[in-house]
Amino acid sequence: MKKIFLLTAVLFSMFLNAQAYKGNGDVKFQVGAGFQSGANSIVASADFGIGENMSYGFVGSYILGNSDYPGLDAPGFSDKFDFKARFNANLGNVLKLDEKMDVYPGLDLGLRNFGAHLGFRYFFTDGFGLFTEAGIPIASYGSSNKDGYKVFNNQFVFSVGASFNL
Repeated sequence: MKKIFLLTAVLFSMFLNAQAYKGNGDVKFQVGAGFQSGANSIVASADFGIGENMSYGFVGSYILGNSDYPGLDAPGFSDKFDFKARFNANLGNVLKLDEKMDVYPGLDLGLRNFGAHLGFRYFFTDGFGLFTEAGIPIASYGSSNKDGYKVFNNQFVFSVGASFNL
């Protein structure tokens, strides 16, 4: 009985120390799956705290499963890959959320478009949590970005996965 109580106390204390965003110097790494019309992808991102409520970062995605478009060759690497630099406003403490939670709207500038995202993180321990994020393109590059496979990285995308404090 003492061992069960001790284990429960240790696990509970791990939950109490979890913090979603710590401010300047905070570093997060996230990996997950992205879901969008006609394709699914793997997504990885890193965010670096530069202020009490600001962070910048990078996100890369690679489409794994996709729909083929009639009349086009199979998509190549350049059709499936995207990389973006991003800026987040970490609003968990502004919204008076529990310190284990963070809401982060932001803007991103990528190889394919200029866009916006809205994300949410919840940390179970100081090092591990879950995230969910939705992103939309605001402006696509070029006049024909909706042609063929260019549509992959120029549409609404929903991501979910694991978040880690580094």
